[in-house]
Amino acid sequence: MRWRGGRRSSNIEDRRGRPGSGVLKGGVGTIVVVLALGYLLGIDPIVLLQLQQGMAPPVASVPYQAGPEEQELTDFVSVVLADTEDSWHELFQQAGQKYQEPGLVLFSGAVQSACGSASAAVGPFYCPGDRKIYLDVDFFNDLTQRYGAPGDFAQAYVIAHEVGHHVQNLLGTSSKVRTAQQGLGTAESNALSVKLELQADCYAGLWGNHADRSRQVLEQGDIDEALHAATAIGDDRLQQQARGYVVPESFTHGSSAQRVAWFRRGIEHGAVADCNTFQ
Repeated sequence: MRWRGGRRSSNIEDRRGRPGSGVLKGGVGTIVVVLALGYLLGIDPIVLLQLQQGMAPPVASVPYQAGPEEQELTDFVSVVLADTEDSWHELFQQAGQKYQEPGLVLFSGAVQSACGSASAAVGPFYCPGDRKIYLDVDFFNDLTQRYGAPGDFAQAYVIAHEVGHHVQNLLGTSSKVRTAQQGLGTAESNALSVKLELQADCYAGLWGNHADRSRQVLEQGDIDEALHAATAIGDDRLQQQARGYVVPESFTHGSSAQRVAWFRRGIEHGAVADCNTFQ
């Protein structure tokens, strides 16, 4: 991906190096166990974050000094976020609307958001309560080493997917889904969550399409990197790896094939209307 020299976003908030910034009582181990149970039971991790109570007392922070490699990742994240800002500003303007930019919080270990407290084990997430994306850049190492999905455009796909959730929040899609989920059984509620996640995948692809047409950011192999990442984090693949079998009704993000199909639809078609996963 051609990102060096790109504009950097002013919406980056660096909270790395802040110990005790809102960890669940019981420590990080407790968080991992709770979220693992949530995943196995098919419960959205953000719901668990919102329900958790009891924060640890704050601890004084010290200025964080990033190493050269980590600083390069920080610059990369900032440029990708800026590029999503440019793309969505234009897309919203075409629709006669005004885009409101999200914040992006970099953290290490654990973080507190308006949705509750989370550890890095959750992975990147978007909190509608404060309109911020939360990212521990160490997740990119997991993407390469644990999930076998290397490449800078795979990383950009992750960021653009979370920005897609912000777009859903601005358009009111997220609130409509939460309202529709009330009173539904677990399987039916999960099915709506899957549609929401697949739309965010499509929006990530839509950003890639728009960014390349406007600024020629894509290099050979970039799309394959994103498709490989989408495959690696499909619910069916993750469940198969974790427990040796798959329970489709517990999916909350979509299968590998679904995630690939909707990202591909976004990057090939490049129109918001083509990302309606609810029809």
